[in-house]
Amino acid sequence: MTGEAMVNFTYNDNWVKMRYVYDAVGQRMRIFKNATLEDEIINTDSLLLFKEEVVYNINDQNRTCTKLPLKGDFNTLGVPKDASLLSQVVLGSSSGPGEGLMVNTWLGNLRDGGGDFISAVTAVGCIPVSLIYKLKADEQVLGWMVQSFFNNVIGIPDPSLLSPPSFCKDAKMMNTKEQVDFFSLFLHKK
Repeated sequence: MTGEAMVNFTYNDNWVKMRYVYDAVGQRMRIFKNATLEDEIINTDSLLLFKEEVVYNINDQNRTCTKLPLKGDFNTLGVPKDASLLSQVVLGSSSGPGEGLMVNTWLGNLRDGGGDFISAVTAVGCIPVSLIYKLKADEQVLGWMVQSFFNNVIGIPDPSLLSPPSFCKDAKMMNTKEQVDFFSLFLHKK
């Protein structure tokens, strides 16, 4: 699937607009991020390869890559088998044809113990509408991360986006003490 999303946080004023390419079977995700941090705009391009446990931060303009170890489980945009149905609602109106969208809302826990989630997906097709994560670190709640999805398209028009570009083939794994996972891509630092 491909699409776009807005990501907001309850614990700061930062926001992220992203385009994504998502492969559930191969557990790969490419995120093109446009974010604000203290009124500064930051653009990034990250390829997450969960099976290989690698993140490539890609700079197409300079034709450079950094390669970092990826920690954590692949977080599916679908509904995990152990999630519980919370409710079924209509977004918009159910008064007339085409005026509303029926969604199912699910509740669950992240597999790696990093928090809880609430996921709203379309009743037909299970397409993500919103995803809310309660983020935890060392049993301490950091806050909520809210993703609102739009312009979703089933399929991947350009599968090459889910492979490292040719100029990344010689990238060496960086040694870092900082944990890199899906959520840390959205935690900005100057």
